[in-house]
Amino acid sequence: QVQLVESGGGLVQAGGSLRLSCAASGRTFSSYAMGWFRQAPGKEREFVAAISRNGGSTTYADSVKGRFTISRDNAKNTMYLQMNSLKPEETAVYYCAADRTPFVVATSAAYDYWGRGIQVTVSS
Repeated sequence: QVQLVESGGGLVQAGGSLRLSCAASGRTFSSYAMGWFRQAPGKEREFVAAISRNGGSTTYADSVKGRFTISRDNAKNTMYLQMNSLKPEETAVYYCAADRTPFVVATSAAYDYWGRGIQVTVSS
């Protein structure tokens, strides 16, 4: 089992940047593919980005391609999401998630463990 804790959220102006971190407990972080999701008020949770166990493969939602970068440091048991050129409509609670399978997937149902989420607010 792994426990996930997000950090780095907050308030930023439109066009600004934030870097989210997801710290994982345990010594098996590298055994999990990881993902970022977000949920805006009144909307369903949506996929943002995912990364393979060794970081060699990534995938992004079309809406964030070219602006967001997912990465991980297995030595630090931490995953990151660098978010640039943020838009007001990206205001949401952002969640990190861990998948025990080796596949990089965009489906939330595939993920086994979730953090509590962190608020990102983008002002216009």
